[in-house]
Amino acid sequence: MAMERALARVGYEVVIAEDGLEAIERAEKDKPDLILLDMLLPKMAGQDVLARLKQNSITAKIPVVACTGLSQKNAERLKKDGVCAFLDKSELGLDTGSGKLLMAVAAIVRELKLEVPAGASV
Repeated sequence: MAMERALARVGYEVVIAEDGLEAIERAEKDKPDLILLDMLLPKMAGQDVLARLKQNSITAKIPVVACTGLSQKNAERLKKDGVCAFLDKSELGLDTGSGKLLMAVAAIVRELKLEVPAGASV
């Protein structure tokens, strides 16, 4: 919820899903520019969601950023599975503010050549 509020506050259009199944449905319906995918989700694990997104012709090309507290070792495996970037929740310091999150997301968005909202310049 902290991520959602921080991103929306600076101008990103944010759509949330409560679980893995809903995430797939929303991605198919809304076709977002970028998906921030938590790896620990109810109903379906993040890795399974990622696999389904990448196998689906409607969602396969949507860039996915893995958000997890799992070890850095998992980052390499997730990249092989199709994520474009990896955000380690423990390094974002969301309990002390959203600056690191906003900088990380803006850098990813720029790298993907997508538009960064004016309010997101940190």
